[in-house]
Amino acid sequence: MSLSLPDPIARYFAADAADGAAVAACFAADAVVADEDRTHRGRAAIARWKTEASAKYAYVSVPVAVDDQGDRIVVTAHLTGNFPGSPVDLRYAFTLAGTEIARLEIVP
Repeated sequence: MSLSLPDPIARYFAADAADGAAVAACFAADAVVADEDRTHRGRAAIARWKTEASAKYAYVSVPVAVDDQGDRIVVTAHLTGNFPGSPVDLRYAFTLAGTEIARLEIVP
């Protein structure tokens, strides 16, 4: 089954398999990512967050469901990898600003 994701979100999941710079390029300059009780503000911090996560764990993230809630789009993704608790389903709550991601919150 193929999900229909808005372009900025589809680019995010494609970039997630690449590197920190590719992920950061999906975000607005002043974007915010909240993950694992930490907040990352701006593209440079988002690139570091992704680079650190990739250095720590190898994983694959596959979107399995999408819920358009109007002000945000929540994507459930199935993650498998070498991290504690694998596999796990995570919810990615995206707030978009035009063609970029303004905010992302990742929670179990």
